[in-house]
Amino acid sequence: MIIRDFFYGMTAYQFVHHAREMKHDSEALFFTVTLGDLIGVPIMPPVYSLRLLPYVVPEIAAWKRQLARRREFWEKEEYDLHSV
Repeated sequence: MIIRDFFYGMTAYQFVHHAREMKHDSEALFFTVTLGDLIGVPIMPPVYSLRLLPYVVPEIAAWKRQLARRREFWEKEEYDLHSV
């Protein structure tokens, strides 16, 4: 168990972490484009949003929480100047 976790962290952890970040970013973009009028960004006509609404209702609360705690790209850890 410990050896498996060690090799997972050594080989696949960063790939999985990056894939999850990309998934969350693309989902946030999709929700913003389709349901942006919920947060004051009217991009698409409401007809298309209403057609998609039954499929995304369970995800709306999580999307709003994600937008509330989302940081800008310059606030990410990878852009910090630790050694300067």
